[in-house]
Amino acid sequence: MDFITGGILCIVMLLALMGMGLQIGLAFLLSGFFISFLLLGFGSSLSLIGQVAYFSIATPTWACIPLFILMGSFAASGGFARRAYNGVNALSQGIRGSLAIATCFSCAVFGAVSGSSIATTAIFGKMALPEMNRLQYDKSFSVGCIASAGTFASMIPPSMMMIIYALFTQQSVAKLFAAGIIPGLMTAVVYSILIIYRVKQNPQLAPSPPSIDKQNAEKSRWKESRQMWPVIVIAVVVLGGIYSSLFTPTEAAAAGALITLLFGWFLGSFRKVSFVTDAMKESANTTAMLFLINIGALFYSRVLALTRLPTELTMLLQNLDVPRIFILIGILSIMFVLGMIMVPVGIYALTLPVVFPMLVSLGYDPIWFGVIALKLTEIGSITPPVGLNVYAMKGVIPKEMDISLETIFRGVWPFCICDIIVLVFLVLFPQISLWLPKLLLG
Repeated sequence: MDFITGGILCIVMLLALMGMGLQIGLAFLLSGFFISFLLLGFGSSLSLIGQVAYFSIATPTWACIPLFILMGSFAASGGFARRAYNGVNALSQGIRGSLAIATCFSCAVFGAVSGSSIATTAIFGKMALPEMNRLQYDKSFSVGCIASAGTFASMIPPSMMMIIYALFTQQSVAKLFAAGIIPGLMTAVVYSILIIYRVKQNPQLAPSPPSIDKQNAEKSRWKESRQMWPVIVIAVVVLGGIYSSLFTPTEAAAAGALITLLFGWFLGSFRKVSFVTDAMKESANTTAMLFLINIGALFYSRVLALTRLPTELTMLLQNLDVPRIFILIGILSIMFVLGMIMVPVGIYALTLPVVFPMLVSLGYDPIWFGVIALKLTEIGSITPPVGLNVYAMKGVIPKEMDISLETIFRGVWPFCICDIIVLVFLVLFPQISLWLPKLLLG
């Protein structure tokens, strides 16, 4: 078998194993090992997988992943999502659809200490949905808003997917973090504009805000909004430490996890030691699962590079006499479709070895493309058939509410259109993503 045929077979086998329902980390390992066995032999394949398993993660950058996961677990267990939600909700009181708007911005605020869109969706699904249901919000509107807003945690730093993209492409984690801030906040603003517009056009989606005593409401508003101070402090320590060069990303993750633990303890959220140990066990399980996927994905991309299929495709596309924007649109279209059927790590492993060298050679900025790739995976996380955030939302809905997957998918489509509009702006105006990294890091 020649190497190019091996590369094609490698992709086909991966998609077949995933279609059979095999866990994605194992699908990467098995497809990569089988093709490397055919091309290199059994001994060389074992040696290659051993080298990748060690050297791919034997770098300090990988240490920040479990630390950021731990910080997110402490934040979830410590009630920081509730603080963010109550604070933002207090500031948005008096606006029709205020709970939906509060969900959008509180997901963005909590994303600064979480980094996981699925966890953010699950937490706010448990917290915001019962309140929306009590106030008689439209069910499809409510669940669509929560599932879509959960994606902000992927874009707003610290983001696990930003770190994984950096490891695949050897880019600066700090620059990627900075590049995601404005697009993340921009999406939250666009979502809020959509909510206000839809509620104005269809008042049945959300009830009218209750009449309140303005003087007492103002005092209560600022009292509630002050609850967010621990979340703001943690975000300032983590991001401020990185951009002031006081911390590396790994040191910032460690500082963030420690401060989150201390705040949770002194504020009374961690009343028992078991709360802390449970958060650590959950983080260990998540880290083990994520590292298996990452090692499998990196091994798979190494085997794919060995077949020279990415190089041949890159040269073929570069020699096409077409404007570079058409090549970019083709790549984005492929990643958009893959986002509907694959998890983000799988998309990165399958596409980045092929498209990243080509995009850089065409003059596209790798930091900017990281934001674009992440935006595409955000859209994929709420689109069928494998919308992970939608399934996370479905998993936390009480049975008595009787909300189907179809209802959730129907609710997310208006927000998905907003994401596509934001994506178009990010593609047309790269400075939206690149201005802040250049300002902070040069």
